[in-house]
Amino acid sequence: MGICDSTMGLKSTLFVTALLLSGAVAAVKTQAYFNETAYLPCQFINSQNRSLDELVVFWQNQEKLVVYELYQGKEKYDNVDSKYKSRHISFDEENWTLQLHNVEIKDQGDYQCFIHHKSHKGLVPIHKMSSELSVIANFSQPEILEDSNTSSKSYRNLTCYSVQGYPHPEEMYFLLRTENSTTKYSPTMQKSQDNITELYKVSISWSYSGFHDPSNRSVTCVLCVLGMCLFSKPYNIVPPKTHLPPKDNMLWIAAPSLVIVGVMVFFLAQWKRKKKQPDLSRERHESETIKMEGEESKNATHQQVPTLQHC
Repeated sequence: MGICDSTMGLKSTLFVTALLLSGAVAAVKTQAYFNETAYLPCQFINSQNRSLDELVVFWQNQEKLVVYELYQGKEKYDNVDSKYKSRHISFDEENWTLQLHNVEIKDQGDYQCFIHHKSHKGLVPIHKMSSELSVIANFSQPEILEDSNTSSKSYRNLTCYSVQGYPHPEEMYFLLRTENSTTKYSPTMQKSQDNITELYKVSISWSYSGFHDPSNRSVTCVLCVLGMCLFSKPYNIVPPKTHLPPKDNMLWIAAPSLVIVGVMVFFLAQWKRKKKQPDLSRERHESETIKMEGEESKNATHQQVPTLQHC
């Protein structure tokens, strides 16, 4: 039998053995974070203290494709599917665990570990372990942005978004908090998925029309995934205030008014002062008139006195 025939025979043996052992043990659930390491357990109890040189260990995925094979203590790639040959995969001999590094979303699913004892009789199946792998990616902290294109002063468009997460969220909503109440708003969630990484980007939008409310309020965005919720930083809504001009501008505005008032006060004071002062020209004229009348009266008296004639 040639090398090619031997390889084909081993591949057939592995596949048939996998079918015979299917459904033997319930699957163990395991979880891994995106781009980190997934641990696929085999949980083999080596009670007979068999050496790896006597064993053939391999894992296959839910599509029956071989992920990794350890043949009598040495890694063997003849039966490994091509999409796993370039992956960073290692075997922990102490814990009988397969380590799938840089795990991707597409790696999630069911895996099976098979262990065979190789003897002069051939391969004898002695252990099987099933595991179910789920992959998660933490969403970024939700962030609230105000639409800068909103032209109306009566309302604002608020958008909350979060990226690079998996699986898709169960819920996403706004919380409006006032001094006396908390109100929940649940707009329709928009989501998109990256074609390569399969990670999600999600967002919700809301038109808020209470910006002229005089009370203090805040808006928080909440994103819930797998029973856990992420909260955005509060988006604080400050009550509108009367905008006063800067002090320098106030001085420039007040200066002309102060000048005008000062001029008016000055002229008013001058007018009052003139009103209180006596009219000297009039008094002088009256004095001269009295003097002239006195002189005329005196002359008239002299004319009326009779002239004495001497005998």
